[in-house]
Amino acid sequence: MSTNSNSLKEKLTENFSEFSQLSDYSFMNYLKADPQSTKDGNDHKPRSVYSGHYVPILPTAIPDPEYISHSKKLFKELGLSSDLTRDNNFCRFFSGDISVADYPMSPVGWATGYALSIYGTEYTQQCPFGTGNGYGDGRAISVFEGIFNGERMEMQLKGGGPTPYCRGADGRAVLRSSVREFLAQELMDALGIPTSRSLTLYVSRSEIVRRPWYSKGSRYFEPDIMIDNQAAITTRVAPSFLRVGQIELFARRVRNNAHDEALSELKMIVQHLIDRNYKDEIEYEISFESKIIKLASLYRSRLISLVANWMRVGYCQGNFNSDNCAAGGNTLDYGPFGFCELFDPRFQPWTGGGEHFSFFNQPYAAAINFKTFCSSLSPLLSESKQAQEKLDQIDKEFSELMNKDLKKMWASKLGLDNYNGALINELFNLMLISKADYTIFFRKLSDIPDNLDSLKDSFYLPINDELKNRWEVWLKNWQSILKNEVDFKTKSASMKSLNPVYTWREWMIVPAYEEAETGNYTKIKELQDVFNNPYIEQAPEIDQKYNRLRPSQYFNYGGISHYSCSS
Repeated sequence: MSTNSNSLKEKLTENFSEFSQLSDYSFMNYLKADPQSTKDGNDHKPRSVYSGHYVPILPTAIPDPEYISHSKKLFKELGLSSDLTRDNNFCRFFSGDISVADYPMSPVGWATGYALSIYGTEYTQQCPFGTGNGYGDGRAISVFEGIFNGERMEMQLKGGGPTPYCRGADGRAVLRSSVREFLAQELMDALGIPTSRSLTLYVSRSEIVRRPWYSKGSRYFEPDIMIDNQAAITTRVAPSFLRVGQIELFARRVRNNAHDEALSELKMIVQHLIDRNYKDEIEYEISFESKIIKLASLYRSRLISLVANWMRVGYCQGNFNSDNCAAGGNTLDYGPFGFCELFDPRFQPWTGGGEHFSFFNQPYAAAINFKTFCSSLSPLLSESKQAQEKLDQIDKEFSELMNKDLKKMWASKLGLDNYNGALINELFNLMLISKADYTIFFRKLSDIPDNLDSLKDSFYLPINDELKNRWEVWLKNWQSILKNEVDFKTKSASMKSLNPVYTWREWMIVPAYEEAETGNYTKIKELQDVFNNPYIEQAPEIDQKYNRLRPSQYFNYGGISHYSCSS
């Protein structure tokens, strides 16, 4: 029996016809379409969407699509053969032409609405109708949901054309942002951080879209020119794309008495979230109120762990609104993100984000998103005061538990068994004054050096004598604590498993997408290889290329040190 099941697992899906048989559309089968939508998905103009969980949408294919790359790792996990990338129908489907869909695949995709909250404040201004009924998936269209090796996955085209939520835009993504999202998801997964994943990347060789961006060498904060960009589509994959802002939308409708089915639709979307992302942890037979409480507790743990891991590797979401906060506890939406190079707690790569979404403020932003999540669940507990009190307590404890996880993370990065506030605060001060590179510094520290000379290549400025003395004192204090715990070799290995060698450096990504515009995809594939093994030191020529400080000319450089979310 086990031999047969193993052989079944090893059999790869090799063509589009076999791929189609994996389909299973729980979102469209169990949730409600907007009553005003069209069944054929021809619904591409901005409009208000008042009810329902989704709008059926027919994606708009990019013309003359050209394959750039795919994630070999994800294909393997899903049981897909890389030969699929040479299957004409597979390529057409994931470049937006879903007319090739084989039964039992759906002939249409779907887009979803969600609400927007920024630091807990409800916003409707971005909606063209001023109501919030036009806010949702503006350029992301889900086109496939299926079972892969027993796991349910959803596949979503980023840049698949206009939806009713486009707010007047074209629904396209440009090659630059598509390359960034494709590579970032590969890196985050390899770093061991829950994330949406990259399936495929295609570019159109004939469709051009204009976007604001930065001129070469620009020192402007915001884009200073309009440029022509090739349209592209990247397919991202996740167990679901449900967001806090999505649950929030249905709770708002309940509070506003938007329509008779509002409470029922909220209950349905929450149950669907449980089924999609928490089914192995929430018992089917317990009461719905009990499920809500368990959901809140489980999501709290996932979100806290996620943000602590973001901090560990230097990731900054940049725009951590409720609509960019996945309700399953994974990283979602790689638009205004960045990775901290020069250590700065206020690091914020996105020009529209402000300090409230900066690197060290992410735990606080997460707490507010979690509060929004809990308040969105509250209407489902209106008949149980006891359950509401439990939910309130779960929310109240978020910041304390977040702080506890952060302390554990910082201690682990330094090889400590216990958090030492004085030691770690002094480290932050020294890193800040010394202009330390976040990733290079912690990786070199993982060798547990005896003196500062071993760390000097991680600083952007020379260290004066006074600073050197402070560093030597800090190193001595740190090592004295380590000596009381375990041998240095074991500690070093533990630290290296948490402190990567390679990270996202925007100035290294720019040449990859610029060369891709000429049809050269070599750098994209090289970065894929580097990012697939971020904790392992690679060949000397690769290491010298990708493990180094940012060149001085790229500081205060538009499109590299900072960028708008122009995608």
